[in-house]
Amino acid sequence: MHRILIIEDDTETNILLTEGLRKAGYSCTQAFSGTEGLFYLERDPFSLVVLEQMLGGMGSNEVVSRMPKSQQLPIILVSAKNAPRDKIKLSSPDTGLNRNEQMEVQKLISQIELQMRHHSADPENTPSKILKYRGLVLDTSSYIARIKGYELPLTRQEFKILELLVSYPAHVFTKQNIYDYAWDDFYAGDNKTVNVHISNIRKKLKEHTDFEYIQTVWGCGFRLGK
Repeated sequence: MHRILIIEDDTETNILLTEGLRKAGYSCTQAFSGTEGLFYLERDPFSLVVLEQMLGGMGSNEVVSRMPKSQQLPIILVSAKNAPRDKIKLSSPDTGLNRNEQMEVQKLISQIELQMRHHSADPENTPSKILKYRGLVLDTSSYIARIKGYELPLTRQEFKILELLVSYPAHVFTKQNIYDYAWDDFYAGDNKTVNVHISNIRKKLKEHTDFEYIQTVWGCGFRLGK
């Protein structure tokens, strides 16, 4: 599980960010000042830092300059001080928040995934990671997927889509989330690329199983089948 440090001096925003990211499957530590954030960084290992750009007291620039050099963590700067309130309250879709609030946390999740992927080591030097779900087995180092022992002829993007879904089985991903993860790029707009690739994955899985591994959540996106 990726560990994220959230350094945000606005209590409400900090809590809402933490709730949203935890619902997405991340382990979060809250810091309400730059000094507190540096304390945690000296003590614990993290995968990424979400840092308020307009911190009171010790500013964000000083926090960055004083971070432990040994960690070399990716940092996402956020700024909620001058934003409308519906852009600040980030949380999970099941807490009753409006559509704008849900979109904001989805954007942050996309940025986190992209930053951590770019920050990771060369794939050839990364140990093999095996993901399993209901007879589906994914080897993330070789990009080989098997269902009930049969190897699936997946493209790289198709494999990455399955990897994302299996990594977070309880999460609903938008087309933007999926595109950002599978194509190493930000979603440029509404097109059929993601739909086509998911349709291809379903066809390849259907040859070996009747279980619906990818479910459509209408108006939201896609999730792993239950």
